[in-house]
Amino acid sequence: MIRVSLPATSANLGPGFDCLGIALDLWNHFELRIQGEPGTVRVETVGEGADWLPTDRTHLVAKTMLDETWPGMLPADGGIHIRCENQVPCASGLGSSSTATLAGLIFASVLAARAVKKDSVVEAVREAENLNRVLRRAIKLEGHGDNVAPALMGGFVLVVGDEEEPIVRSVPFEPLRVIVCVPQFKFLTTEARTLLPSQYSKEETIYNIGHSLAVVEALRSGDLDLLQQAMGDRVHEPHRIPHIPGAPDCRQKALDAGAVACCLSGAGPGMLAFARSGHEQVGAAMVSAFGDAGLRARSWVLDAVESGARVDAV
Repeated sequence: MIRVSLPATSANLGPGFDCLGIALDLWNHFELRIQGEPGTVRVETVGEGADWLPTDRTHLVAKTMLDETWPGMLPADGGIHIRCENQVPCASGLGSSSTATLAGLIFASVLAARAVKKDSVVEAVREAENLNRVLRRAIKLEGHGDNVAPALMGGFVLVVGDEEEPIVRSVPFEPLRVIVCVPQFKFLTTEARTLLPSQYSKEETIYNIGHSLAVVEALRSGDLDLLQQAMGDRVHEPHRIPHIPGAPDCRQKALDAGAVACCLSGAGPGMLAFARSGHEQVGAAMVSAFGDAGLRARSWVLDAVESGARVDAV
């Protein structure tokens, strides 16, 4: 019936805690079909997470969708079958859960359009008003928008939380290729947030504000020399990186191999590196650093992408 494709994202980008995110060319694909017995919910996963993700209504895509529906929206002519084709590793710092949340919200809008017998469900879902509603709801559910906004909109995105209406702006950026390295280590975002202090000093706050602004300008202009200077953080990385075996060495080995900057991808455990060239060598060095700490790791060389969510008829 409906196929939704959403890109991986890397959030924070060093000092831009909960405010900066960028879409990367690694995709999760989700399909919603009406088939089987009415009232049933089945989730099929291939690729990343296929051996352990739930196959019923407790799966994040299904749960999000069902939480946003009311009885009259659910199909009377069949059950719900969701197929997930995952390329984004789970719990990696690359926004996998954000793609699932967005897919669930988009599927809920599909069921709503179908319930009111819209002439074209796909066109109704693609309408700017609906996608804006999906984005606002996703930000509320996630508590911050630095992953969901670039996944939905694509590109490099600035998100500022606000009690009434979040400020979300796309920032033009020069072509960008990055290295992502993800170790096999359980480090959930919920756990990572418990490590952060409840208060910060004036000096720490000023440091991060200034460096965040410099990161935005560096990516906007493609100035990797500026990015090298700007990539510093005193809000979250000092409290998280020590809890990820091999992460400090991973950053240093990335820089030694030619990266101009390296930071956590989101809350981790994945690491994100920027380089002018030699991306594969930087990735190999990062994998090696985690290996020295006893962790298996994988690396990807990915382009930042300007496209976000794609909604198509199956």
